[in-house]
Amino acid sequence: MATTADAVIIGGGVMGTSILYNLALQGLTRVILLEKDVLASGSTGRSQAILRMHYSNEVTTRLAWESLKFFKEFNQFTDISSGYKQTGYLVIVNNEEELALKTNIEMQKKLGVNTDIISPTEVKKLAPMISMESDEVYAFEPESGYADPYAVTTGYARKARELGATIKMRSPVIDIETKEDKINRVITAKETIETPIVVIAAGPWSGPILHKLGVTTPLISVRHQIIRLKRPYEKIPFHPILGDIVNSLSARPDLSDLTLIGVGEDELGEPETYNRGVDMPIVQETFCKITKRMPDMCEASFIGGWSGLFTVTPDWHPILDAIKEIEGLYCAIGFSGHGFKLSPMVGQVMAELITQATSKSIDISMLGLSRFEEGRLLDSRYNLNVLA
Repeated sequence: MATTADAVIIGGGVMGTSILYNLALQGLTRVILLEKDVLASGSTGRSQAILRMHYSNEVTTRLAWESLKFFKEFNQFTDISSGYKQTGYLVIVNNEEELALKTNIEMQKKLGVNTDIISPTEVKKLAPMISMESDEVYAFEPESGYADPYAVTTGYARKARELGATIKMRSPVIDIETKEDKINRVITAKETIETPIVVIAAGPWSGPILHKLGVTTPLISVRHQIIRLKRPYEKIPFHPILGDIVNSLSARPDLSDLTLIGVGEDELGEPETYNRGVDMPIVQETFCKITKRMPDMCEASFIGGWSGLFTVTPDWHPILDAIKEIEGLYCAIGFSGHGFKLSPMVGQVMAELITQATSKSIDISMLGLSRFEEGRLLDSRYNLNVLA
């Protein structure tokens, strides 16, 4: 006898568990989440976990800004801390991208984001360890920071279970069956689940799953390296998160004396076979760049790192949509390195889309799958796509 569910979510990262939790809040509690391994074992667990609002488009800015409020109060909703640490986020550009920075800041401030252009004098007060050049321009988000991806994922999962949802780990999906262009059932190695709704939130595995259903997506997976350095604590006890567009890197503090530096995004990677370590030539190049930005980092020690995958769309924005060709099929995919910081609001708007046929909290209509065929791509004001 088949199991029955009101909906099945495929993917046990932060996105799948956020959607599960929010569906339960909307009253849809007979929902099963299927994870092929364990929770947060894919891209979520390998995230740099930066929380910032600096984007070139209103929709991602709003998703990030509203999500930050949730990260701050995560324990009030789930009884678990998100691990949010406020560090501030310093954006650094040169004169070539000054207009882009100022245009973005103007847009973000209109949306209520706490951010502003700051002078070199203010930079020196906020971050005395930073080396500046005469052709650079700076902006600062004082409320930005980072959080713990594993704590957030498991927090969502635990609360969703309390609300009546079910999570099944080590349950890879073998097939999704349709009937008359409607979702009918999900088949795993252990069982068949009859359901009218399937939500794909499987990170880099999403494209192949959708392809089996005849749904074409423009997704690619790219490798993103995170390099861990032990700072000279007596000289750099702290630094804000850096969005250093000049040097094409992001750097955030971790614990008391560690810095995590994110680089890359130019190498394709397959989710089952990509190199999960870091490349020494990239480590050396990154060490030179971070030393240029923070000269005292010349005394830092390399203590390892890891790589994760970004699931990237052509405009570096996610696909949040109901797939029109198959009734009951939804997707939250292609987050392009933005997923963790957007996850609270993505869970909310996807739950609204599923239960109310439209997203009430934030308009996500511009993030539909059809935009790629119709040429409605979102643009980045910067050369660095991850800030799209």
